[in-house]
Amino acid sequence: MAGRRETRRIGIADVALKAGVSHATVSRVMNGNTSVDPVIAARVRAAATELKYKPNPMGRSLALGKSDTIGIVVPDLSNPTFQAILRGLSVAAARDGYRVLIADSSEVSSEEAILAGEARRRCDGVVLCAPRMSDAELEELAPSLYPLVLINRTTASVPTPSLVVDYGQGIQELGAHLVGLGHRRLLYLTGPEASASNVQRLAGLRQFTADFPGVELQILPGGNTFDAGFEATDAVQASGATGILVFNDLAAMGLLNGLSARGIRVPEDISVTGFDDMPFARYTMPPLTTAAVPIASLGDLAWRRMRDLIMNNDAESPTDYFAPQMEVRGSTGPVRA
Repeated sequence: MAGRRETRRIGIADVALKAGVSHATVSRVMNGNTSVDPVIAARVRAAATELKYKPNPMGRSLALGKSDTIGIVVPDLSNPTFQAILRGLSVAAARDGYRVLIADSSEVSSEEAILAGEARRRCDGVVLCAPRMSDAELEELAPSLYPLVLINRTTASVPTPSLVVDYGQGIQELGAHLVGLGHRRLLYLTGPEASASNVQRLAGLRQFTADFPGVELQILPGGNTFDAGFEATDAVQASGATGILVFNDLAAMGLLNGLSARGIRVPEDISVTGFDDMPFARYTMPPLTTAAVPIASLGDLAWRRMRDLIMNNDAESPTDYFAPQMEVRGSTGPVRA
């Protein structure tokens, strides 16, 4: 007996491939955005017709009305930082009778435009939290998502409310703290390559090395997970660095675990810093020196900016900047003589 054939739902990615355009362009055409070049729009519609692409009717009907729901797209929902931002957003939105629809791109930048477009069709507005897509992709996508609020990204051509943490300044302060303890051989364990906040940290460290020319700074590829920090332990140890700046608290905790497993004492043998000040950063062994980011406040303010857009308040599209606050704890100490 012949097996039953599985049919796969045609999506935006298929239409984009067929038409030879980006996911964002397909999303804009499907949303009826008239800013797309008519020739390109016609090609997209022809590809959609040929592939028998059908947008979700429920999502489209909601987009035409009012759903009392907003969407948020995050790169990794397992990350406690994004969880805290989501919590702040959800609590603030609930006070005004709104719910929050969550989409996780799993650090796959090509999925972000698709998820954001689907969320916009179902919701009254979208929050993009630390999107990994390129600047060009974000500039192209932003108009089709209005009302849109950005967290840790900005747009140049499209006025968009943005909430930005000054990661560059924060990492410089952590580096200066280590220098003040006598460390002259430092290492930065990076975050995801596509992370805008990682780019900001690297820019901050370039300024840091200019300010402290006698300090050696190595750059080691890492990540933003516990496993990434743990797996970097051998490379960190082999570097000879005595002060380690880690992309975030989660990776720093993985590194602390790896160092402990190898009998390397923190901070007696090596000092380690994180970033974000997650709720359990103070309970590691030893407690983690880090830069505190007001993550719950980011979510709360993101809702207020979104509410202004939904209510058509005649407000500008500001960029709100947040300065991290250094929290010195037990994971950093004087360099070993």
